Amino acid sequence: MRNGSDNMSKSGVYLIGLSDCDEKVCAAAGRISTQEGTALEIFAKSQDKERNEKLIGKVTKSGHTSTIEHVFFNLAFENVSVVVEQFLIEFRLASFTVKSRRYVDFGTAGYYMPDFRSEEDKKLYTDTVDSLFGAYIALTEKEIPKEDARFVLPYCFYSNFLCSLGGRELINLLNAMLYGRGRSIKEIYELGLSLYAQCKEKAPGIFSDFEIRGEKYRDEINLDFAEAKETDENPELCEILSCTPDGERNIARAALIEKYNYSCAQIEKIISSEDNVEKILSAVTKSSRPRALEHFNCTVRFNGVSLACLTHFARHRIQSISIPSLIQADRASYVIPDTVKRDDEALRIYCECFEKMKNLYLDFTEKGYDVSELVYLVLSGNTLDFVTTMNAREMMLFFKLRSCTRAQWEIQEYAVDFLKKLRKISPVLFSFYGPSCYAADACPEGRMSCGKAAEIKEKFKAL
Repeated sequence: MRNGSDNMSKSGVYLIGLSDCDEKVCAAAGRISTQEGTALEIFAKSQDKERNEKLIGKVTKSGHTSTIEHVFFNLAFENVSVVVEQFLIEFRLASFTVKSRRYVDFGTAGYYMPDFRSEEDKKLYTDTVDSLFGAYIALTEKEIPKEDARFVLPYCFYSNFLCSLGGRELINLLNAMLYGRGRSIKEIYELGLSLYAQCKEKAPGIFSDFEIRGEKYRDEINLDFAEAKETDENPELCEILSCTPDGERNIARAALIEKYNYSCAQIEKIISSEDNVEKILSAVTKSSRPRALEHFNCTVRFNGVSLACLTHFARHRIQSISIPSLIQADRASYVIPDTVKRDDEALRIYCECFEKMKNLYLDFTEKGYDVSELVYLVLSGNTLDFVTTMNAREMMLFFKLRSCTRAQWEIQEYAVDFLKKLRKISPVLFSFYGPSCYAADACPEGRMSCGKAAEIKEKFKAL
């Protein structure tokens, strides 16, 4: 088994692709709003590298950073910790494709080695982490599914993924890595330095005065005054914090304005009929372009979500998601899959993993290690709470994917509970929501279909 002490080749971040027209298109974008000529004529005039670099620097310094969205960067993250992966996938304007822990065997994935103050501490870390990988292998050998065995993987294990993003979001990412919340984690900071050097070489205009502007970057909020007292709460899976008032009629109003440009007085007469509202909502949800759904927003808190499941939530890009730092993960709280509960030996192996990592964390804390250095000492099954806001259009996609039997079991449970609560608030609208076989009357899974469409439809009809 490969471990953190092995010499892992090519570990790091690599710029593997850049838009063919590189900074030329950014320079053309900087000129097009103020100069005569067609788009192609202005692009043809934007071929001088040195002049482009100066123009882009001037434009971005004035705050017009939308011009650098026109250049696209393709990145490969090679053998970086899953801590890095979690940090990056929160940048919602980037695109990611990650190696799946549900299907790929991670028993020999290897792991990141933080800096330790003594050989004794290093050995304690490697012995513990190696035992966790051994437990993962033991669980899979007992035919525990990979998607359940993965909960014992520590967050130092290696991840490999591809990321593509525009220049503007790349600047945001690098600011967070080098000057924001990523700076305190050495691995993230060093990857940021490497990525910055590679990208600046290829696109110097975009990174003109980056260091000067980055020093002003602040992403921490001081809320130390808001001290909470301990409670005996036993929260539900999800708690809806707020929804758009009169949301169903809000969607109907938007649809009628978009379709017919009716006056408000005309619209209120139409939607005074409950039957009309239901027909409008049905028509909108069946449309391939249901823009009107975006006028209904819901803010929801999900409680006790495993870190492994959290990645499934974070992949939905059209949402406003606020996730606490992994430093705040509850090491005493973890999920236990049913497949593990049914096997006494598997359950013993599983629970011992969380006890080991909790004890290692406490040991290193007592030795004076900072919490930012111990971010790797959580397991994929440890939990966090988070809050997100989605509009009804994104929720439609969310439920089609996440309430489906093909979804990971944990996020299925959250999705079904969320949908139940939404149906109490807006019963007409959310009666149209559910997995694809119910909401779209078609299963997209092909050979992977559960084959229970009729049963699923009845379940969600009665939900």
